[in-house]
Amino acid sequence: MTNLPYKTDQEKFWAGNFGDQYQSRNPENFELGCRASLFSKILARTGQLDSVLEFGPNIGNNLKALHLLLPQAALSGVEINTKAAQRLENWGKAEVFHQSILEFKPTKIWDMAFVSGVLIHINPDLLPVVYNKLYNSSKHYVTIIEYYNPSPVEINYRGHAGKLFKRDFCGELMDMYSDLRLIDYGFVYHQDPIFPLDDLTWFLLEKR
Repeated sequence: MTNLPYKTDQEKFWAGNFGDQYQSRNPENFELGCRASLFSKILARTGQLDSVLEFGPNIGNNLKALHLLLPQAALSGVEINTKAAQRLENWGKAEVFHQSILEFKPTKIWDMAFVSGVLIHINPDLLPVVYNKLYNSSKHYVTIIEYYNPSPVEINYRGHAGKLFKRDFCGELMDMYSDLRLIDYGFVYHQDPIFPLDDLTWFLLEKR
């Protein structure tokens, strides 16, 4: 494994064995249609995007869905886990930054920067750092797809403490950056009869 610098227990957790095992938890074929359905709702509000950056893509299920919907768009991902980053690189259709989100320093901007199921696993004290990277990586849009709770709460995550936190990520981001405007939001239910995903709430923000 590449010797990456880690500031938090959460980074070590996802870079290590648990992150390796996570790759098989969401099968690509099943996930692809569900993810495409979700992003079709988001893209209906953005229109054409020429470039997209994902923070924490794992093996790239979101980016693969976006490639179906936006085949000409340049896709990028920031991934901490070595094995997941390698699989994403082997796919060959995304630029991969193999590093921690906390260490990532964007040298360009993308039409949309987004995060899905990742903010919930960030050390809460360092969320402002990640919010800043999301904001500064985006030219036009920021999308957040996470577990929502109106107030911060920690949830036991598969027997592990200190690894999953729910809160109002979107509200906190808008509080930090007054030029962000909420364009749309929605919910995906785990018992949706056609395109189920985890109980996720998504938010689309636009820079004014």
